[in-house]
Amino acid sequence: MGIEGLSRADIVGLLDLAEEFVELNRQVEKKRTSLRGRTQINLFFEVSTRTQSSFELAGKRLGADVMNMSTSSSSMRKGETLIDTAITLNAMHPDIIVVRHHASGAVELLASKLDGCSVINAGDGSHEHPTQALLDALTIRRNKGRIEGLTVAICGDILHSRVARSNIMLLNEMGARVRVVAPSTLLPPGIERFGVEVFRDMREGLSGADIVMMLRLQRERMNGSYVPSLSEYFHYYGLDEKKLSYAKPDALVMHPGPMNRGVEIDSIVADGTHSLIREQVEMGVAVRMAVLEALSRNLPNA
Repeated sequence: MGIEGLSRADIVGLLDLAEEFVELNRQVEKKRTSLRGRTQINLFFEVSTRTQSSFELAGKRLGADVMNMSTSSSSMRKGETLIDTAITLNAMHPDIIVVRHHASGAVELLASKLDGCSVINAGDGSHEHPTQALLDALTIRRNKGRIEGLTVAICGDILHSRVARSNIMLLNEMGARVRVVAPSTLLPPGIERFGVEVFRDMREGLSGADIVMMLRLQRERMNGSYVPSLSEYFHYYGLDEKKLSYAKPDALVMHPGPMNRGVEIDSIVADGTHSLIREQVEMGVAVRMAVLEALSRNLPNA
């Protein structure tokens, strides 16, 4: 699954379904039985507290038997290939596998080798992170009442960000005006082809923005130096109150997490009245429940 290939109707359908789960999750009784008797395996080759825990919670609230498969101590750390892993998983007859992998395209490869099993992309390399884009869209829609016509500025490490890629595709599909703001070293070649406006200055990029979406500086994916220093990066591209003032007075701030405070965002802004960062975490569970629920309707014998 990815944002690429989803129609506007598909996106709206998932967001509407997620709205139902937001309300369910705020009740004392949070359980449904959509996935009762089904097995969900969370296969995370990269550590992610938010994404893995929210998929686990989502599966359990829908009644699935959820297993978190540790890759740090498994055969995969001993040289087993991804295809061999797929063969092993096939023998377990799971119904849903949630995969996060450091290599772009790994989730698609795994899905092509699995029989009778739904595979959900929880992030693959710098390619896509579809459920993050969906939860961001849900957060925006709940707070602004719409997505179409809004100006969204995505700022920071665009080059290495699967979150940026998925959000650009979704926001464009939903009729938003999308900007990217970053130093030249952190902009992918030909980024303009994705239908975005490109800015290298925060003041210009944030001017009149409705949503300011900050991205983590992904130093683990960087070979070499992309910024002179972290302090200089924060000076020019870190979101503080002064830079936020360039956006609209009612602009809202987002961040997919984990945050590097003092690098891409100041704590005063992250914890301030414009911030939706905590709400994004809540929306994550609801969106992942919606994705699992949608899949459950297409599972054999459902």
